[in-house]
Amino acid sequence: MTARINASIVGLGTAGITRAATPPAKELARLAVLGALADAGLDRTDLDGLLICRTSAATDSILGPDLQKLLSLRDLSLLELVLCEGASAIAAIHTAAMAVTTGMATTVACVFADAPVVPGKRTSASFGRIKTGSGIEGLRYSAGLFGGAANYALAAQRYLAETGATEDALASVAVAMRQWATLNPQAIFRDPLTREDYFAARYIAEPLRLYDCAIPVNGAVAVIVTSRERAADLAQPPVPILSMAQGHRGSPDRRGLDLGLESGAGIAAPRLFEGTGVGPADIDVCLFYDAFSFSTLLSLEQYGFCGRGEAGDFVADGGIAPGGRLPVNTGGGHLSGYYLQGMTPVAEAVIQARGQGGARQVDGARTLLVTNEGGRFDYHAALLLGSAEHRE
Repeated sequence: MTARINASIVGLGTAGITRAATPPAKELARLAVLGALADAGLDRTDLDGLLICRTSAATDSILGPDLQKLLSLRDLSLLELVLCEGASAIAAIHTAAMAVTTGMATTVACVFADAPVVPGKRTSASFGRIKTGSGIEGLRYSAGLFGGAANYALAAQRYLAETGATEDALASVAVAMRQWATLNPQAIFRDPLTREDYFAARYIAEPLRLYDCAIPVNGAVAVIVTSRERAADLAQPPVPILSMAQGHRGSPDRRGLDLGLESGAGIAAPRLFEGTGVGPADIDVCLFYDAFSFSTLLSLEQYGFCGRGEAGDFVADGGIAPGGRLPVNTGGGHLSGYYLQGMTPVAEAVIQARGQGGARQVDGARTLLVTNEGGRFDYHAALLLGSAEHRE
C-alpha cells in the first residue's frame, strides 16, 4: 500500500527498558506516550487517537483501553487494542496511518508495554505458558513443546538441514547484534561477545543457544503518527511512512503447528515494494523482528537480500555487522538490545531515520525496512520508512 498514505511518525517515547523492577506495564505505557508527545512538541490535548498493544499473556487489568483515563485523554475518535502477537506494533501503526490518511483521526499514539521481569523469578515462565489444552494445537504441549524457542528451534533445524548452513551462521548473527549493541547506550547487553563465548553457552532448544534468544525487559515504547503536512511543523525530523503491508498465511488444513519455513513475509514483501520504485537494493537499513537469530537469516532471504540458503554466508562475511553491506538491527535488536516485541525495531528505525543514532548511526539512512513477526510465522507486518530528506 503506497499511493494513498499521508502519514509520518513524529514522536518517540520510551519508559523502563530495564531488567530491574519497574512500575506496572500500564504506568510504563503512560510514561512512554507522554514522552512521545513531548518529543514531538505536542500536548496530550493534541491526541485524538490511542492504539494499545500488549503481549498475549496480558489482560485488560494489566494494559487495556482504560489507559485513556490514566492519560486523562478526552474526546478520542479512535481507541483500540491491537492484538497480533509480535506483529501488533506495526499493525497498530498501519491502523494509525490509515486513520490519519482518511481523516478519521489527526494525531494517534501507538504504544506497547510489558513488565515480565520480576527480580528473583525466572523470566522464561512468561514465554513458556500453555495457550490451549485442546485440539491439534494442544498436542504439542503434552509432548513438552513449550515456548517460542522450542517452536523456532524446529524451524531452525529444518533450515540448517535443507540449506547446508551450520550453527556458525547463527553465531554470526548473534555476534553482529552484540557489535551493534556495544554502540547503543540503551542496549541491555553491551559487553563484547566472541564466537567462543557464543558456542560455550548452553542450548535453550537445539540448535538455539542462549545468545540466539531475545532478552525480555520491563519497558514501553510509544510513537506518534500524524499527517505529513502537520509533521513538517513539529519538533523532530518527520519519518514518513512510504509503504506498508501485512501477510498472514493461516493454516487452512487445520494441522496445527506448521513446520514449514515460510512466513507471511512472502505475502507482504511484494505488496510492500509494489509501486514504490524501491526494491531490496535500495534499502539502507533493515530492522527485522529477531526474537531468535534464525529469524534474521530467514528475513534476509524472504525479502530478497539473499537467495535461499545464502544468508549464512552473507552474515559470516560481516554483511549485517557494523561496516557491513547491509546494516541490520543497528541497536542490537532483540538479541542484545532489548525485547519489547515489534516496537524494538520500530524505535530503532525512527532513531536511524532521524540521524540520531550517535556512534551507531548509519550514514545515508534514507530508506528503511521494518518488520514484525507474530506467533511462529503466523502473523507478519512491515513498513517502509523514509527520512526527512526522502524524495516525495
